[in-house]
Amino acid sequence: MERVELIVTGEYVVVDPARPWIENGAIAVNHGRIVSVGKSGGIMGRFEAERVLSRPHGLIIPGLINAHTHASMVLFRGLADDLPLKTWLEDHIFPAEAHLTPQLVSLGAELACAEMIRSGTTGFVDMYLFEDQVASVVDRVGLRGWLGEGVFDFPSPAFASGEEALSETQRLFDKWRGHERVTITVDPHTPYTCAPGLLKRCLEVSRRNDMMMVIHLAETDWENGEIKRRYGASPVRHLENLGLLGDWLLATHCVSVGHRDISILARHDVRIAHCPESNMKLGSGIAPVPAFIEEGITVCLGTDGAASNNDLDLLGEMDTAAKLPKGINRDPTLLSSVEALQMSTSWAAEALHRSSDLGTLEEGKYADFAVIDLDKVHLRPCYNPVSQVVYAAGAGDVQDVAVAGRLLMEDGRLVTIDEKGLMERLSKETVYFKGRVK
Repeated sequence: MERVELIVTGEYVVVDPARPWIENGAIAVNHGRIVSVGKSGGIMGRFEAERVLSRPHGLIIPGLINAHTHASMVLFRGLADDLPLKTWLEDHIFPAEAHLTPQLVSLGAELACAEMIRSGTTGFVDMYLFEDQVASVVDRVGLRGWLGEGVFDFPSPAFASGEEALSETQRLFDKWRGHERVTITVDPHTPYTCAPGLLKRCLEVSRRNDMMMVIHLAETDWENGEIKRRYGASPVRHLENLGLLGDWLLATHCVSVGHRDISILARHDVRIAHCPESNMKLGSGIAPVPAFIEEGITVCLGTDGAASNNDLDLLGEMDTAAKLPKGINRDPTLLSSVEALQMSTSWAAEALHRSSDLGTLEEGKYADFAVIDLDKVHLRPCYNPVSQVVYAAGAGDVQDVAVAGRLLMEDGRLVTIDEKGLMERLSKETVYFKGRVK
């Protein structure tokens, strides 16, 4: 018998949302990668494991990838609710962020990682400030992160200019180059907070280092009108004119887009991160995701930051993403549960150019997985594991989470984060912000 480090058995294994699931299945893991997946009997008969994680009621799924968030903004959860984006951002969030320190960002990142792990997330795309602190937390707790320092025309709490933020981006890239789980990205904030020259500089840094770019794009009708006023084009066409569109770009939101914009995004193979709950809560609108998919655009799913969502639960986000187009278009066939789960797994991996080693539970890929405990009254009976994940499961149902075969949560207990100590530190450090709640 072959020796492996870990075998995980479950009631179901979803290898790929688009493929038939395995009943009474198992995965065998060695050196962080999946060496075999199949029926439990076959796996147990072929492999001898140092450890067997037996989950008789477990639904094993690929680890979820949160394609857009601002992790440390959990510090501002509930700080300023029920406001439009521009007012929320400029009158409340920017002033609060002026008081951020590297230590606070680190604390917020750890809280966000704990929340994401508890909802089955194994990797996330982050745009924020003092991003080196976020990278250090990601490194320590064992998640995957695609991380970028926010670049603005004006000073941020971290840097005096966009050029300084870009220099930091290069420094971060050099520092974390080759890390198995930390990937640095170039993150211009928006077309209206970055002048054309700065956007072109971001493109230079991106292409010189073969780095992905992440940008908020066409998030609101206000942005659409403002960019047309400044540059005579929609935000999408503005970026096309600057040469910023390509398969290296992950464009977040894309709510205020027309048919021509969608065709342009598809032609350039731009990837889109959809954040339905944040867009709804801020009153920004709803992205035309079925049209994106019909045009062949790779769409993934993000929660956005907890200051505008107000959680980082990707399971709940999938439920919202699947139901929104059905209700709006009065068509229950739009955006199936399979597609919703793909947006958080295989399509997310494709968007990030990681289909070769992430996104599904196939042989040779990293053993990034989550186990959902189906032994719950709201998860029985289970006829279709994929639809059960999307329409019925929530963060409280996740039992185990692993990245590269390393358990970050086991039987509901965080392994790499001292949750009690984290909560104690949080209560002390956020006293200032409590006085600013609107």
